[in-house]
Amino acid sequence: MATLEELTDRIRRAAAGEPDLAASIKLDLKGEGVIHIAGGAVSNDDAPADLVVTVSLKDLTALGKGELDPTRAMMTGRLRLSDIGLAMKLQPKIQSLFSKAA
Repeated sequence: MATLEELTDRIRRAAAGEPDLAASIKLDLKGEGVIHIAGGAVSNDDAPADLVVTVSLKDLTALGKGELDPTRAMMTGRLRLSDIGLAMKLQPKIQSLFSKAA
């Protein structure tokens, strides 16, 4: 499993090639740290974001690799979203970003 630093670097590289997400996203890794994505900027700053995704580092990695279904993760409490409407709107871009970072 990737460390927080490795995953942040992977997301940073993937975000550089992606169009702007049009919203900021904070990945709250349940006590293991945070990854903040705003435009092409990716950091470990615990800054406010339009969408907060709460998920463990292990589950985030599994989601990126397609080993964990996002709907199942939400239904079982392994994934929480601060704004499900915004998450659905951004889903294709988020999926592309995380699959490149996995």
